[in-house]
Amino acid sequence: MANSYIQLHFVALFFLASLTIPSNCLPGLYPKAPVALFVFGDSLFDRGNNDFIKTTTTFQANFPPYGETFFKLPTGSFTDGRIIPDFIAEFAKLSLIPPYLQTAYHEFLTNGVNFASGGAGALAETNTGLVIDLKMQFKNFRKAKKHLRLNIGKRAAKRVVKNAVYLFGIGSNDYLSPLTNNSSIFKLYAPQDYVAMVVGNITSVVQKIHREGGRKFGILNLGPLGCLPRLRAANVAAGGNGECVEQVTALAKLHNVLLSQKLQLLQKRLKDFKYSYFDVFAASIATVQNPSKFGFKEVKSACCGSGPFRGYFSCGGKRGMKEYELCDNPKDYLFFDANHPTEAANLQSAEAMWGGPPNITGPYNLQSLFLL
Repeated sequence: MANSYIQLHFVALFFLASLTIPSNCLPGLYPKAPVALFVFGDSLFDRGNNDFIKTTTTFQANFPPYGETFFKLPTGSFTDGRIIPDFIAEFAKLSLIPPYLQTAYHEFLTNGVNFASGGAGALAETNTGLVIDLKMQFKNFRKAKKHLRLNIGKRAAKRVVKNAVYLFGIGSNDYLSPLTNNSSIFKLYAPQDYVAMVVGNITSVVQKIHREGGRKFGILNLGPLGCLPRLRAANVAAGGNGECVEQVTALAKLHNVLLSQKLQLLQKRLKDFKYSYFDVFAASIATVQNPSKFGFKEVKSACCGSGPFRGYFSCGGKRGMKEYELCDNPKDYLFFDANHPTEAANLQSAEAMWGGPPNITGPYNLQSLFLL
């Protein structure tokens, strides 16, 4: 019943939001014709796919107060309002990109679709059985491509796939999940070898999409994972003062270096391959070091949750802990819950991705990719 309730309300929201989202004030031109946006990733990008799979509330956000800022009800996204792909779609003058598993929307595939799944990893072993991992997301893309061909014809579908932008935001769970589940994986692999597996799976899917006809890719690196409210709370539980957990952040740094290197190699090897690499890590550090410059008052504690730094993943009271605190104004916060940014933070990331300079978003920004 809950999922049906969410789905019915999201149907209305999908059409209303496409009409009522205010125009963004970013300068620059827009594509003359819509360029599709296909989204792959984890909970930073999930538009509600996890509402349609057999999983647990740990990997769902289909209950209040999620969605309260913009939609006024939960839509399955792990934030108080819109996520990064929502803003990118707005900037590109597309309607909201729907979740793939909300099958009623398959006629909108010419504008793109969102395959992301909260809790997903690049590795199939990450939260296996509870999420849609990256390889399965690619399989869903191939199904969507087949559906496009049936609907609009082979030639038109090929044009959609070639002109589309493919947005990736995944990898965090591959490093966070083993810690949560007390896995011995980090004892079995040297850090460099484990990171190589994660990055290798990401770039493998990128190459597969290129073989399917895709040419333009937007890729996010990882932020300082050890500084999430969840990890600060874990540091307190271990007897610390809420410092960032450097062991986890070190893995993110290794990941970012290797991912950047691999993308540069793909640019040299793959025909017409173009990409935008958004440095989430650098942007996050800048925000934490100077919050007021970016309009934030609190960058360590979450808006919604419990425990130290509101770092317990209890927002909404549906994940084992019923009691939680909720801030008055999410716009003041960098984090909405223990793991995820607020809509305000998502907007700033999307703006940087869309029109940022090469040192933050390069060698292309997303605006450039949509115009190519």
